[in-house]
Amino acid sequence: MPILPRRIIIAVFIFSASLLGAQNAANPSDNLAAFEKKFDIRIIRLWDGLAPGAKGNDAVDTPTLTVYLPQEHTGNGTAVIIAPGGAHIHLANNLEGRQVANWFNVRGVTAFVLTYRLGPKYVFPVPLWDAQRAMRLVRSRAQEFGIVPDRIGIMGFSAGGHLAALAGTLFDEPNPKAADSIDKEGARPDFMILAYPWLNAMQPRIENFITYCSVLKIPADQCGPYAQPFTPVLHVTSNTPPTFIYHTSNDGTVPVSTAVEFYTALHKAGVPAELHIFEKGNHGSGMGKGDPALDQWPSLLETWMRGQGLLPPVK
Repeated sequence: MPILPRRIIIAVFIFSASLLGAQNAANPSDNLAAFEKKFDIRIIRLWDGLAPGAKGNDAVDTPTLTVYLPQEHTGNGTAVIIAPGGAHIHLANNLEGRQVANWFNVRGVTAFVLTYRLGPKYVFPVPLWDAQRAMRLVRSRAQEFGIVPDRIGIMGFSAGGHLAALAGTLFDEPNPKAADSIDKEGARPDFMILAYPWLNAMQPRIENFITYCSVLKIPADQCGPYAQPFTPVLHVTSNTPPTFIYHTSNDGTVPVSTAVEFYTALHKAGVPAELHIFEKGNHGSGMGKGDPALDQWPSLLETWMRGQGLLPPVK
């Protein structure tokens, strides 16, 4: 397993500990082993050395996966890579990462939270490279993690949903001649889960909704090259993986119409897809955040996953 540089391990530990409410992270190097053991997680780099396009060797330059395993002997062979949101400038690693991974673990799913590279230092296609590499890496180590190589999906929230949708529409097939053994694996997810995905990120501004370029402060005359290559709906085909989508009607950050448009494209392409739109709910609701209505969407997801053969039938 690739070993993280000490400073990156410590940085990730401090950040994770603060999210988990740890009271004493004064000696992260001493507590790291206990931390990983207690929460049954590991942090692995996507590349042994510098990642492609890296502009340094610090934590922000080093994409990783945090591994959350189900309790011993409870794994069912399904795995999911989770891409937290954060407008492509930060990551909601607790609400849209750890909490989600824990939900999957309870249901026997092995979860990997993706720390992908962010703007303004890194712009597309760099985050997509990270997502594709994550898929290849997990598939290459399927036996190690006790998962089935053709039951590995990707899930994303908001900006992470944009990234996940790109990973599910822009992928390549296995390359047996690749020099890197991991790159011999295919990058296609076997299923997609998109929660209030920012699917229109690369399109011109709609009313008062944000865009990728407005958030990253990229001049308008430089935005054109991003629109076609990195808008997922433009790349849907019959080979796009089965997809579950969750959104709310009054989302004030990402218009619900983009989810409808994406679902429509999937349906026309013959891709198994399910779309759930709740009437009310703010953007960034995670797995529901205690809202009596929105707390129901994970149950709908669970039912969908059982129907797809990703979870065992209810006994």
